[in-house]
Amino acid sequence: QVHLAESGGGLVQPGGSLRLSCVASGRTSSTYALAWFRQASGKEREFVAAVTRGGDRTYYADSVKVRFTIARDNTKNTVYLQMSSLKPEDTAVYYCAAGAWASRSRPADYDYWGEGTQVTVSS
Repeated sequence: QVHLAESGGGLVQPGGSLRLSCVASGRTSSTYALAWFRQASGKEREFVAAVTRGGDRTYYADSVKVRFTIARDNTKNTVYLQMSSLKPEDTAVYYCAAGAWASRSRPADYDYWGEGTQVTVSS
């Protein structure tokens, strides 16, 4: 069992930056790929970014490439999502997820989920 806890969400102006964190706990949590998904109101949950177990390879949705960076620190059991040049369309609840393969982008491919943190981009 892996428990995931997100933090760092909030209100930010368009063009601003925000860093999300997700602490993973539980047995063998470092053996999972970690990912971020987001879900805007009235929309389906969508893939944002993922990082492999060792942190050596990353994957991004086209909509966030260049603007967002995912990274993990296995000594702290934490994955980060650095978000910059934020747009109103980035507004959503952001979820941390753990799964077997970072190359997978479907929610069904991930086994464990956090409760989410709200990110609102508005002036």
